[in-house]
Amino acid sequence: MTKSCTAYPKEASDRKGGTTAWPSGRDTAAEKALKAHYVQAGLSEDLVDEFRQLVYGYAHEHRRNLPWRQTVGSWPVLVSEVMLQQTQVERVVPRFIAFMVQFPCPASLAAASLSVLLESWQGLGYNRRALNLQRAAQQVVTQWGGRLSDDPLELRQLPGIGPYTAGAIAAFAFNQPAVFLETNIRAVLLHLFFAGQQGVTDTQLLPFVTAVLDQANPRSWYNALMDYGSDLKRRFPNPSRRSLHHTVQGRFEGSDRQIRGALLRLLLEVDGMTAAVLQLKLAVDGDRLQRILDGMLQEGFVVKRGRRYLIPSI
Repeated sequence: MTKSCTAYPKEASDRKGGTTAWPSGRDTAAEKALKAHYVQAGLSEDLVDEFRQLVYGYAHEHRRNLPWRQTVGSWPVLVSEVMLQQTQVERVVPRFIAFMVQFPCPASLAAASLSVLLESWQGLGYNRRALNLQRAAQQVVTQWGGRLSDDPLELRQLPGIGPYTAGAIAAFAFNQPAVFLETNIRAVLLHLFFAGQQGVTDTQLLPFVTAVLDQANPRSWYNALMDYGSDLKRRFPNPSRRSLHHTVQGRFEGSDRQIRGALLRLLLEVDGMTAAVLQLKLAVDGDRLQRILDGMLQEGFVVKRGRRYLIPSI
């Protein structure tokens, strides 16, 4: 931790206690009315107002108390968005809090060793995200003076930052009216405006994102929209499945991802192992293990000293 960093405070986890449950598996009266209104009038100004009232009304009663929403700082937003890629909110909350205590600003992560970073990332999976996050922090420190840009195009220059993450940082950290899509937003638009349609593209959805966006307060709007979308996915078979861009996460058990994670855990515990020892401990095919190790060497997760593989010290 550097002296310039301020420790991130611990916050309550994601809870929705004390709220009134919405009907499961069927539309509310407001949702039915909005669907009928859209069929009759299309995406009119009145319908946009009605839609915003629906979303904000839900959020008023059911807003999720997530720790990264307790600050408007750009660094916590970046960390949370990277952690939330392919990982459920419930798993991210406690790890985000611990991570922010350990790395409260870009400089603290930029200076960390890879082994310390990987230890702090355990339980989140997809370790490439951790490595990209550290490389992004290093770029922010060395090229941007320790501050993130509020321009989505500039943010996309950072390792591992795509259109969605760049737009989310601009909206949540800087309250910029960026236009972007993610799974919960897709769920809302598909359920209310594309009922029964399959293979809907993001190109079809993006004009709706633009039309309904609350330009005056995009931060609150996107938080409310994502909370509402999360609830829709609990009440109905995930509407996002009707998106052409919907992907299903591959099976973890027996996958290369599982082996990579096991390799990193072993190498974090012991200062170097040969491929033969790793193969014995993991009971995995030798050719497959070597392919995985070669990939991890190329990515920078491990180095080779003689016959031993180990995690770099710097």
